[in-house]
Amino acid sequence: MRGSNAGSYCFPSLVLALTLSAPSFVQAQGAVNGLTHARAMVESHRTVPSFAGLKPFDARTCAGGKRMLSIPNTSANPFLKGIIEREIAVGHGVGLLVREWQNEGHPTEWIQGMDYARNNGFNIVDLISGIDPRTLEPQIRAAAAAGVKTMVSHFYDPSQAVDPVIAYSLPVKFNLVGRLLADWVTIRTSAKAVVVLVVSNEVPPTAPLVDGFKDELQHYCKQCRIVQEINTGFTEWSVKIRPSVQSVVIANSDVNFVIPIYDSMTQFVVPALQATGTQSRVKVASFNGTPFVLDYVREGKVDMDIGESLDWIARATVDAYLRELCNLSAPRDIGVPFLIFDASNVKSAGIPARFDQGYGTDYIRGFERAWMLK
Repeated sequence: MRGSNAGSYCFPSLVLALTLSAPSFVQAQGAVNGLTHARAMVESHRTVPSFAGLKPFDARTCAGGKRMLSIPNTSANPFLKGIIEREIAVGHGVGLLVREWQNEGHPTEWIQGMDYARNNGFNIVDLISGIDPRTLEPQIRAAAAAGVKTMVSHFYDPSQAVDPVIAYSLPVKFNLVGRLLADWVTIRTSAKAVVVLVVSNEVPPTAPLVDGFKDELQHYCKQCRIVQEINTGFTEWSVKIRPSVQSVVIANSDVNFVIPIYDSMTQFVVPALQATGTQSRVKVASFNGTPFVLDYVREGKVDMDIGESLDWIARATVDAYLRELCNLSAPRDIGVPFLIFDASNVKSAGIPARFDQGYGTDYIRGFERAWMLK
């Protein structure tokens, strides 16, 4: 009888213990599943990409004497500068004259660039990665009336509606970039990331990128959290990012990652961490694959950068724009793969890093075949 009583007291205690431990078990299992997902996502973007192939066309005949003016949101952005430099070289190879409209990021300068293209015999205006066409609609319409096609590259996510004044757009999967950044911080913090996001909300692709980041954390890293979003216009990066990051990492001693979503921002984030002595506890991850940032990765100042070959972007842009200009079937997106660079593989990008190294050479031969150069 006494043994029976003892059993009746133990059983409720066991149930209580199991009940109390259930939430922690579910959380732990969720963290494991989240890490498994994150690792799979990251590993799928570690392999040197191959070229998918394009229908061949005579690029030299199509390009024959035509002219393209590339207008970046600011000529101070090294990522865009690198793409345009390659567009100039690639264009020369097929007979397309490419020029950059130098500017400091002011809309009045963009307007001047549009007018210059319209009045000087250009066939294409390339609004490259950052200029919202809505700010230039009257100028784009005027250019179209004069026979100039305004096209946009590396600006929209496939989920976003393209401004109807644009003749053609080459979108990029910015939402996927956000998810990969979230997966990286999940892995590197064992699903306990405390993040500062550095963003530029005035640039439309920021929204799908940040949405992807937040959605991925919500589904696969519920213990991860964002303590602050620092929003700065691209003309203010040099004056606002560094002091803002310094303030946040000092005020929040548990921050372990800063995510500047465009990697040219890292030139202001890295000094902020160095100035506050927090570079040992706060890691940095970003997106674009700009060479100086890949050097930061090799030097241990940045933990990871999601790279895109700037040379591949330039070739894909020239290819698609020529197809559109010559009334051929053009790709629906830019088609440039993402490649994750960290300490394990960043040396493949060169020492110092180059915009065209680390991605293999398959795409170069692929475009040569597509343009009927070989």
